[in-house]
Amino acid sequence: VQLQASGGGLVQPGGSLRLSCAASGSIFNRKTMAWYRQAPGKQRELVASISTGSTTNYAGSVKGRFTISRDNAKRTVYLQMNSLKLEDTAVYYCNMVELGLWGQGTQVTVSS
Repeated sequence: VQLQASGGGLVQPGGSLRLSCAASGSIFNRKTMAWYRQAPGKQRELVASISTGSTTNYAGSVKGRFTISRDNAKRTVYLQMNSLKLEDTAVYYCNMVELGLWGQGTQVTVSS
């Protein structure tokens, strides 16, 4: 199984981006998925997760601004990021939780 993340980019404060992470195998449907991020000089942190039953969990810093979702038919997990702040700048990674599998990361830069 491989995870391919996409959708990062440069956005102004207050803007929006949607990240996608596509999985290559059908096992996706049976696994919890998560998004993490790592800013320069900081540890990787959990941003959001979604279970097979679509139960979601968010870090306090993104709650109300970010939305994680999944499309099992497309084997894809999404992270809709709204009201972006400078401190959201990081490399974002998708993760297949039970397997400890990581995507390659996608850069999100919030800057005016």
